[in-house]
Amino acid sequence: MKELASLDIEAIKQFALKDWELGEAHGLPHWQRVERNGIILTTSEVNIMVVRLFAYLHDKCRIDNGYDVEHGKRAAIMINGIRHTLLKELTDNEFELLSKACELHTTTLRTGNLTIDTCFDADRLDLERVGIIPYPNKMATSKGQYYAKNLEELYELAASITME
Repeated sequence: MKELASLDIEAIKQFALKDWELGEAHGLPHWQRVERNGIILTTSEVNIMVVRLFAYLHDKCRIDNGYDVEHGKRAAIMINGIRHTLLKELTDNEFELLSKACELHTTTLRTGNLTIDTCFDADRLDLERVGIIPYPNKMATSKGQYYAKNLEELYELAASITME
């Protein structure tokens, strides 16, 4: 499993938090849970670096906490602006996966790409924070479907993972 060896996740977190004004519903606590969910969902076929970056960047361009279907597209555009600075260690393929995951996470159920679909499910498994129960048929991966059916197991596993 590829780790964030040369990529500073703390710098990504600080970038995401810069000028963040929308509070916690789509802010740092949510992003940390998405990262943790992504770690739980990751298999050997999934690029964990992309999933962890997605966790902190996918909601960065929200304009409010309501229905903002375009925030994914804005996030994809925004990450182009940090491609050669904060994201310079990403390969072209990793950058493309991250960009597509950010762009499509609000409009697409599944893509067939396990890394992108894991990003989607990591986010969807945190829907209870806004009063929505994650439905198994709305998950993009088999592991996402499993944990949507077994939320208590997800929460127990999540509680055992310590994040930096």
